[in-house]
Formats: sequence, structure tokens, C-alpha cells
Amino acid sequence: MRAREGDFPWWLVAAAALIGGAYIAVMLDDGARQVLLTLRRGVWVTILVTVVAFVAASAVGLGLALMSLSNSVILRQVSRFYVEIVRGIPILVLLLYVAFVLAPVLVAGWNRTGLPQIGMRDFPLLWRAVTALVIAYSAFIAEVFRAGLQSVDRGQIEAAQALGLKRWHRFRHVVMPQAIRTILPPLGNDFIALVKDSSLVSVVGVLDIAQLGKVTAAGNFRYFETYNIVALLYLTMTILLSLGLRRLERRMGVFHKRG
Repeated sequence: MRAREGDFPWWLVAAAALIGGAYIAVMLDDGARQVLLTLRRGVWVTILVTVVAFVAASAVGLGLALMSLSNSVILRQVSRFYVEIVRGIPILVLLLYVAFVLAPVLVAGWNRTGLPQIGMRDFPLLWRAVTALVIAYSAFIAEVFRAGLQSVDRGQIEAAQALGLKRWHRFRHVVMPQAIRTILPPLGNDFIALVKDSSLVSVVGVLDIAQLGKVTAAGNFRYFETYNIVALLYLTMTILLSLGLRRLERRMGVFHKRG
């Protein structure tokens, strides 16, 4: 049975009560409160990794989607090759490969060209991890953009072409405004998934929430409290993002209806 749009969000009330009660319990416990203050530094790293990786992956994904829909068989095959190869590799494996194989090879190759020398310390682990997430998520986002662009009625494009609009103007004024309604929900889901997958950067030592939680728990031996707070912080971020994205979807729906 499908949920009705007008249903009262009891799930949100329950989630808010659960999260609010958890934060109250943390603040009433001196040890747990100290853990929260420590992990708070990792929140900004998590946000930075997520936002930068998502913006870059969206740009690359859009480019791949346009390549897959181009008239050039070479561009279509290159796009398909990239998407299928990257999607076939687990994100964790890809992150380790970029951080400890690809990055050192690229830096070594750069140095052999005789250009200014770059040490491995000049390519921080944070940006190696972000690069890996961009590569991984661009393949998934490319499929989201491709499906959205293909959902636009062909007659709309032909009508714009008949009016003399150039390809870029057709894309900007006709295709993308209609495709965004199809693209936005799965794109938002990928953004939320990236928030959670950003925790994988902890395996290469990036001091995000997960890594700080691991280090803190190893130091205070309060694993129960520490990992509960780690989960609480991720849950807070993902629920807030989910609510924001749903609100954006509704507003865009109203905007298109008025248009």
C-alpha cells in the first residue's frame, strides 16, 4: 500500500524524540559530552569531503551522461567503459587504490618529467580520498543524469530545434528544466549515500567523524558511548538532508506546476 502524501509524519516525531533524547543523555554524561566535543571536529571534515566530492562528481557525471548521448560513437563507448569499469569496483577498494597506488604513480610520473618536484606529503590523504569518491560517484551520477535527460519528450527537443535554438540553448532552456524533475530525487539519494560513504575515508587516516571515533574509543575504551555518538551524528546529518531534499522537491514541483 502506498503512503499518502497527506499523512502526518509520525516517523519524524519518533525520530526527533529519539535523537533529542539521545543528545540530552549525552549532555548529561560528562564522559559522553567530551566525546561529542571531540567528534565535533570531524563533522566539518565530513561535510567538506561530502560537498566537494558531490559537486565534482556531479560535474563529471553530467559530462559522462552527455558523452553517452552524443552522436559520436567514440564518446559513447568511452563513457560506457568508464561507467561500467568504475561501478564494478567496490568504493573501499577504489579508495585504497587511488590513495596508495594511483596517487604515488601520478606523483612519480610528474617528477620524472622534470617539472617542479612534488613530494607525497604535498598530495594530502584528504584529497586522495576525495578524488576516489569523485571517481566512484561520478559513474553512478552519470546514469542518473542520462536517465533524466532521456526522459524528456523528443518532441520538445525537436520543437526547440525548429525554432532555431542552438544545442546549448536547447539543453539549458528546454531539456534540463524538464529533466531536473526526474533527476533530483535519485541525485538527492546519492548525496545522502555519499554522506555515509564519506566514512570510508577513515581507512586512509582522514580525521572525519568515523576516524575520530575510532581514535577516541581506542583511547578511552568507552566503545559503547563513542560509537553511539558516531552513529547519532551521521543519523542527524542524513535525516536533516533528507528533510531538506524533500522540501526542495516539493517546492520545485510547485514551481513547475505554476510554470
